[in-house]
Amino acid sequence: MSSPPTSPEPPADLDAFREDTRRWLADACPQSMRGPVPPGEGLNWGGSDQADQSEDSRLWLTRMAEQGFTLPEWPVEYGGGGLNRAEAKILRQELKALRARPALTGVGQLLLGPVLLEVGSETQKLEHLPKIARGQVRWCQGYSEPGAGSDLASLQCRAEDQGHHYLVNGSKLWTSYADRADWIFCLVRTDPDAKKHDGIGFLLIDMKSPGISTSKIRLISGESPFCETFFENVTVPKAQMLGEPTGGWGIAKKLLQYERSAAASLGGSSAVGGGSMLELAKEVVGLQHGTLADPELRLRIAQLKMDQSAMALSARRVGEEKREGTVGGTGAILKYVGTELNKKRYEVLMSILGTQGLGWDGSEYKPRDLATTRAWLRSKANSIEGGTSEIQLNIIAKRVLGMPD
Repeated sequence: MSSPPTSPEPPADLDAFREDTRRWLADACPQSMRGPVPPGEGLNWGGSDQADQSEDSRLWLTRMAEQGFTLPEWPVEYGGGGLNRAEAKILRQELKALRARPALTGVGQLLLGPVLLEVGSETQKLEHLPKIARGQVRWCQGYSEPGAGSDLASLQCRAEDQGHHYLVNGSKLWTSYADRADWIFCLVRTDPDAKKHDGIGFLLIDMKSPGISTSKIRLISGESPFCETFFENVTVPKAQMLGEPTGGWGIAKKLLQYERSAAASLGGSSAVGGGSMLELAKEVVGLQHGTLADPELRLRIAQLKMDQSAMALSARRVGEEKREGTVGGTGAILKYVGTELNKKRYEVLMSILGTQGLGWDGSEYKPRDLATTRAWLRSKANSIEGGTSEIQLNIIAKRVLGMPD
């Protein structure tokens, strides 16, 4: 493994920062980490289990984490880069220009981290945030239960106060990658006698704790990212309760805003199997007089790209509102539009592939086409997970449009 390049010096101005950052990224980012993720590979979710990551992927994460560039706007003391908004924007622009893959992804940095920054104690921040930023810990989300999905506040997984610790019993459903996670943030019933929204706590639990087990759930795509997670007399220190023991519902709603905003990015990509949708269409459908042969398909691709552009502009506006603390119910709008747009994207991709999109396995199909078919099947869950589209429409009607019940 080669040694990391020299870090850029602190910038005197934004132009200097851009130049230093561009030079550092060009040296630091391995060539294999540039361009779309090929079929069969995935992004780096961090965590103690890195066996499926290439040496270059691990190196890219290490270098970016050492700079604080995995979470550039987080404070330095919490593992971030300490960049201001303008500097972080330049970093994103230079990463995009280099076509660099994200060095790190996951619910720790996207969902839990922002909430910890907002409501966590200083001890909790120093304990968990640097590990998230460095990709040392992989988190999963324990919200839904077999009897508590859309009506999440009816959850029954219980955390009983035992004096110096909580005793957790119950189960969670649809806990993505729980079988590979190091920790789980979990909604638990702390007061069974309180109103259902008031008796909930937000607990941080080490997945290595005795009494925790997971069971994979097979999807129609053939993959098993979702799990059911079981807690049987699991001992959890009281210091791992985020906020007040009965204040978890308010924290859960904060996190859901970040989750719904993150879901908006689903529909924004046009990449597929190492190339773009347009490149795929030209290859499969062909050209006629220098133009994509099928006029109806041309129209669908153009409409999709316009919808994606409109979505990107809306997401930027919501990002500004979030920084000003005026998000309101716009997260529900982004979640609804983003997930529905992603399903639409895969419908267009399947139309492009035609009969090549009918394969499940076999050498007669390209790996790219097989991966696209399975991703199309997986996309059907987008409008269910993280709150169904119907729930988002209800939120939009009540909180954004102010419609009566």
